[in-house]
Amino acid sequence: MDQEPKETSHREDEELASQPLESVACSEPLAPQVGGTSGDMPMMIRALRNRDFRWFWGGNFLSNIGTWMQNVAMGWLVLQLATENAAFWLGLVGFASSAPMLAFSLLGGVIADRVDRRKLMLITQSAMMTFAFILWGLTALHRMTLPLLVLTSFTTGIAMALNNPSYQALVPQLVPREDLANAIALNSAQFNMSRVVGPTLGGFAMAWLGIQGNFLLNALSFVAVLGALTQISYPPLYAAERNTMWEDLKEGLRYVFDRKDLFTLISMTAVASVLVIPYVTFIPLFAKQILHLDERGFGLLMAANGAGAFLAAVTMTFTHNVKHRGRIVFWASMAFYGFVALFAVSRNEWLSALMLMCTGYSMILMVATVNVMLQHLSEDKMRGRVMSIYATAFLGFAPLGSLMAGSLAGTFTAPVSIAAMAVAAIVINSAIYRMNPELAALKS
Repeated sequence: MDQEPKETSHREDEELASQPLESVACSEPLAPQVGGTSGDMPMMIRALRNRDFRWFWGGNFLSNIGTWMQNVAMGWLVLQLATENAAFWLGLVGFASSAPMLAFSLLGGVIADRVDRRKLMLITQSAMMTFAFILWGLTALHRMTLPLLVLTSFTTGIAMALNNPSYQALVPQLVPREDLANAIALNSAQFNMSRVVGPTLGGFAMAWLGIQGNFLLNALSFVAVLGALTQISYPPLYAAERNTMWEDLKEGLRYVFDRKDLFTLISMTAVASVLVIPYVTFIPLFAKQILHLDERGFGLLMAANGAGAFLAAVTMTFTHNVKHRGRIVFWASMAFYGFVALFAVSRNEWLSALMLMCTGYSMILMVATVNVMLQHLSEDKMRGRVMSIYATAFLGFAPLGSLMAGSLAGTFTAPVSIAAMAVAAIVINSAIYRMNPELAALKS
């Protein structure tokens, strides 16, 4: 059972954090500790009244802008380096950056439930900053090749895979339970606001500074999140377990498979990850080879996608008391798949931008709702592992879809492949919903 959090001073937090783990009873969780609040705030941003969450939110927002600037640059760089088989190389780079999510997210979840999550994030964020500097250096010196780009994408992906479960599981420790849904919505809002700002700035930065400029700006953006992480503190929630990491992993998997509500939500997420989310990898190809746009046009397409996602995140800030979240997950996912299929067959840049905006809105409405439900439905001591399984389903399976789409695109063209995979997702998603009627009544 979740316990109501109570506010403590930072001195009390530090004193408790300094106690040996062995002095805490292993069988009982510690109540989550939340930093000081700053008074009343409007309902839609109430989670920002918590000091530690404000630091976390602001630092990640600035860092995510840099990450999206890097993402658009990497896609454009692939198209510059690939003299042929551009779709294959886009799929391979997408696979390399996301494959570690499949291999290491579960491990990251086990680690997140055993160590100080803030310290783990400091390590992983520092590693991502280092890899961004490497990308900048190789590109600026004109030493970048496609194999090197695949390698740096893979190493960055490993750091992201180990970082993500701690990132997800840390949020509930920065706010009281009544602010959790709003905190998740605001976290989604800042991420998706960065999807608007980042690609837009990225398109102009590529035109003004070259692709290497985006990599440098991303490396520098990590200073914001690293600085924020040094400002927040919280005590350990649980004592060190006597189990091995493998036993903890099995316990987490068993927990999800035994809970039909959790398993159904994660299954629907996996369908989206494999069959539909790879569309993002191919937006550069659609922009350059199908819609015949330049760097700025590509950046604006990505910004349209991010704008829809941001509007969905804003919508989520008003849904703290919404009922029947399970229905929202289903209908939002169906809309997501349909809009991706329409984007794939569009040949007009404005219609494509509109479809991407609708795609971004429906995708975030789906995944953010799943995120809220999983956070609420999971026990505190299992949350890191549950969120790592969710991250594996959401991000870890995507590289398999990228490889599939890249291979199909070589035979049938990218538009046909993306559209066909989206239609397949509609069919499978409908079957899952029909076989789990209790999902319609699931609130959280």
